[in-house]
Amino acid sequence: MKSVLFLISFIIIGLIPVQAQIQIQGTVMAYNHGQTLLPLSGAEVFWLDDKHTVLTDIHGRFNILTSEASSKLVVHYPNFRNDTLLVNRPNLGLLILKPEIELQEVIVSRDNSSIQRSLFDVQNVVTVDSREMLKAACCNLSESFETNPAVDVNIADAITGTKQIQMLGLHSPYLLITQDNIPSTRGASSAQGLSFIPGNWIESIQITKGMGSVVNGYESISGQINTTLRQPHTDQQLFLNLYANNFARFELNSRWNTFVTNKLSTGIFLHANSRTAKVDNNKDGFLDTPLSQQINILNRWQYGDPKKGWISFLNWQYLRDHKQTGEIHFSPKTDKLSTKHWGSEHDSDRFDISSKLGYVFPDLPYQSIGLQMAYTFHKQDAYYGLRTYDIQQSSFYGNIIFSSIIGSTMHKYKTGLSFMVDNYKERLNSVPLDRVDNAMGAYFEYSFTDLDKFSMVTGLRFDIHNRLHGFFSPRLHLRYAIWEKAAIRASIGRGKRSANIVAENQKLFNSSRQIRIEDSNGSTYGLQPEIAWNYGLSFTQKLYLNKQLMVFSVDFYRTQFENQVIVDWETPDEVSFYNLEGKSYSNSFQIDLSYELIQNLQLRATYKAYQVKADYKTGKQDKPLQPKQRFFANVSYQTVRSPIGRQWRFDSTIHWQSKQRIPRSDLDPFTSSSGSYSSSYALLNAQVTRVLSNTFEFYIGGENITNYTQNDPIVAADDPFGPHFDASMNYAPVLPGVYYIGIRYKLN
Repeated sequence: MKSVLFLISFIIIGLIPVQAQIQIQGTVMAYNHGQTLLPLSGAEVFWLDDKHTVLTDIHGRFNILTSEASSKLVVHYPNFRNDTLLVNRPNLGLLILKPEIELQEVIVSRDNSSIQRSLFDVQNVVTVDSREMLKAACCNLSESFETNPAVDVNIADAITGTKQIQMLGLHSPYLLITQDNIPSTRGASSAQGLSFIPGNWIESIQITKGMGSVVNGYESISGQINTTLRQPHTDQQLFLNLYANNFARFELNSRWNTFVTNKLSTGIFLHANSRTAKVDNNKDGFLDTPLSQQINILNRWQYGDPKKGWISFLNWQYLRDHKQTGEIHFSPKTDKLSTKHWGSEHDSDRFDISSKLGYVFPDLPYQSIGLQMAYTFHKQDAYYGLRTYDIQQSSFYGNIIFSSIIGSTMHKYKTGLSFMVDNYKERLNSVPLDRVDNAMGAYFEYSFTDLDKFSMVTGLRFDIHNRLHGFFSPRLHLRYAIWEKAAIRASIGRGKRSANIVAENQKLFNSSRQIRIEDSNGSTYGLQPEIAWNYGLSFTQKLYLNKQLMVFSVDFYRTQFENQVIVDWETPDEVSFYNLEGKSYSNSFQIDLSYELIQNLQLRATYKAYQVKADYKTGKQDKPLQPKQRFFANVSYQTVRSPIGRQWRFDSTIHWQSKQRIPRSDLDPFTSSSGSYSSSYALLNAQVTRVLSNTFEFYIGGENITNYTQNDPIVAADDPFGPHFDASMNYAPVLPGVYYIGIRYKLN
């Protein structure tokens, strides 16, 4: 397979002529209220006396090839004066448009969608900006996908209520999750790490389907989720958000930013939450949602000197998180690790420090060098009934990247070196599972960009790992514009990873299942590493129907495992971990439609179909608790903002999931050897936001308004220390309707 991939890559490269054309780039913006600069998305950029036109992206950026017909570039945006420039350099920098008529106050409204699919990106990327995260009670990253279908959200178990995400039918460990393109949620934080990233800190989320770039590492199998944090240079001076719901969950989010000098700025971000009420709506004697407290603080520094080409970020973050769950009468002081009442506590302490340093050569704006470095310390102490699990992880990451061109800006490359070390101190029921992982890699990525027709990104990295040994990770992404405003993409790549089977499957500890690990002479828990190939094909079409933009897309991805660690809970009262003997694959098919029905009334709909199967000891089975089909629809409407900023915003979302296979239980006499199937169900969420001014707004909303809950989510809840107790087979919400209210205050 590698030979075929390399051959295809080199044949394609050989067929590409090295032209003398150069890409011109820049950013188009305008002032809002005469103070804040906002990017103009959808601005037309074209050469004078040339029909070829490109559009700016969500950030106002554009790239256009030089033209033989003219050296004058025109920038056009409705209600603004055209800007005509004589181009004498490849990087035009910031272009600020002025209104056609000088009014006392000019308001620039960003009426582009808060979820963007570019026709020009080679990879299949969906960009979600911060406006989308205001449409729901978005309190952390795991809850940031309720109003968009790019990622599936599942409830992990009936005890902790932790929300887990998946893509292409595979759980989050197969995703590369990064923060500002630095690996973040992994290892010890796999189970709950997404709840440690507050949604109000996020400026945008980039969701990449299929294999990611070789620049970011070798572990990505189903895709990558990158969160871009808000930048002190451009964020509001002050932001405050208060939230409360009917189950006594309270949250505080605040951000404060200031300039120390005209080139140096800093921001302090604060998040705190607590849940204090004991809730047992289904009367099974267990808390439906845990008692919790969290404090999370981030200090972010940003330095930028565009004239000299320097830019840098420095972050430090501390988190303390406590959760208590179990029987409603459980008291940690008297019942911890006893058989009086079943209970569980999780205590997490985390410290992160990261930095990014970049230099763009002033005379060569297409050439840059960057350095990324990060250190993470994560400590978790937990117990589940009579079972204890503690883990401590210290990690260091470094990545140096050099970017330049080959002949012209149509031919770009990135190359660099990366290093990662993880020191794990792990105890399961006092049994030590300590280990140290370290890896060093080198990579090269070539990009060919012709915005008119064909683009390509192909990369190869080689890593040496003390447990995985030496291995190659090839990746190839292709894009072709088959006709106007339409693009077809294809991708193929290989990923490899060590499965952290204990940290990634903590939900199984909320049961009496016995844990069994089958030794395969591997170097991690006695298991061999996971290896998979991912293939993908997608099509995107943008068109105007009744003068309103419609975006249609369809994609198909297949993930084929050469080796996988099977998590087998097909045998009642037991969970087994063993290496794959046979086949394991995931097929994912998705159709998306986005259309503005009338002005400011937006409809988004998605249909997904999954086929996720693996060979277990008992034969080939569907993956447990995996819906075969999903349907999503979102309708949003907003009124025209008044001159003083007043506005109404309405948003509603429906999620439908088909049946899911439930593993066999000895307590269910109607269950076959392959398990039973759940019922399909639908959830309805809605929110109304009232913007009173440019500084103040309040919102009210509800989740699971249909009040659908799983019947008897905990097996043998009346005998929690018996052999059949199991809270891990959760396929639907435990909580009925959650209703909330909140306020937001911001000062620019």
